[in-house]
Amino acid sequence: MKLFGTDGIRGMANTPPMTADIALKVGMAAGQQFMRGTHRHRVVIAKDTRLSGYMIEPALTAGFIAAGIDVVLVGPMPTPAVAMLVRSLRADLGVMISASHNEYRDNGIKLFGPDGYKLSDAVERQIEELVSQNNFQSLAKPDKLGRAKRLDDAQGRYIEFAKSTFPKTLTLEGLRIVVDCANGAAYQVAPLILRELGADVVAIGVQPDGFNINLKCGSTATELMCETVVKEKAHIGIALDGDADRVLICDEQGKLADGDQLMAMIATQCLKTGVLRGGGVVATQMSNIGLEHYLTSHGLSLARTKVGDRYVVEHMRKHGFNVGGEQSGHIILSDYTTTGDGIIAALQILAYMQEDGRPLSKCGKLFTPLPQILRNVPYSKGTSPLSDPQVKKAIASAEKSLGKNGRLFIRESGTEPLIRVMAEGENDKEISTLVEGICESVRKVANA
Repeated sequence: MKLFGTDGIRGMANTPPMTADIALKVGMAAGQQFMRGTHRHRVVIAKDTRLSGYMIEPALTAGFIAAGIDVVLVGPMPTPAVAMLVRSLRADLGVMISASHNEYRDNGIKLFGPDGYKLSDAVERQIEELVSQNNFQSLAKPDKLGRAKRLDDAQGRYIEFAKSTFPKTLTLEGLRIVVDCANGAAYQVAPLILRELGADVVAIGVQPDGFNINLKCGSTATELMCETVVKEKAHIGIALDGDADRVLICDEQGKLADGDQLMAMIATQCLKTGVLRGGGVVATQMSNIGLEHYLTSHGLSLARTKVGDRYVVEHMRKHGFNVGGEQSGHIILSDYTTTGDGIIAALQILAYMQEDGRPLSKCGKLFTPLPQILRNVPYSKGTSPLSDPQVKKAIASAEKSLGKNGRLFIRESGTEPLIRVMAEGENDKEISTLVEGICESVRKVANA
């Protein structure tokens, strides 16, 4: 059974692999995997606001208790809060129940080790094997079962942690901020953090009902944030996704700032204050060449990894970088966090603005990006369009046309049945034609 994708386990709620039965087994398997020593073992479990969280949370809890691990339940909290609490509580494991930016019908399970980092592929495979083989021979004896309790002040702990990453010499006084919490995990903590730092906050996407997470709001539907910024005459808009590990930002005119520009701003600030490590930034194949040229002009490098924040983090850890992320809004600042944190990334952008003194529309455009087009083509799982000869031929032809004046990047999504086609080049019309040609060849195979 294949459980883990690029970001944990994910699927439609109440269908494999997101069933109560499998969640129970994942809890038992992960519990067995992380049982080490004779101390009382502990796991932190958080969730977002999906209705199915009420099914997955108790199933995981039962699995961990059966493995002899105490469970600390913290309720709706951002994914990065789990990573922080695992380290703060000296826990052996952390779990986030969320499907991130997906609609409410989906859910997922993200696992963190005792160091607060997402599990490696190798450890995930070991857990997967235990579940597949139904191999639960090391479960706890009756007197060694785990216990479950709720941590009532978990939100306060994370709020104080997030605020501590904002420069002590600055406040957010004078700023009117729209924050869209996607009716998700940060619907309580994000507005409080901004208000406690002095901002005038207009909070939207803060009325979750189990069904409206990411629904026409948040980082996957930024129109509401952009419109609200203009309507409320705000200085900036912040849009989080369902589990708040990702952020998109718009300026006072309601225009979105690209994720690459956000990384450039943070890297520039870190370089200015002398805290940038690794000699540059780590990003993925999706980041614009314009970012690379900007960093090079400042004597910095851009290291590229496979798509997925876990691969960015792995490269950062291995090579000593402290700034990295994805164009889509996952920004990792390893001086503070072990995973993407939308709130903390937004705080760094706000600090940059406050120190610069100009509106984001003026201070947030550090480079001119090359024209870039990204298209998603649905396909049926089980097929492999990218291995089809006609698709390969279309890709090879496009690569030849672009030559050294552009870049082509095509991949299967790790979380959805989509082929993602991205092209970058100097001519908008040319790359649009090339992308559409590849998409059409994929569609023909997918619909055959």
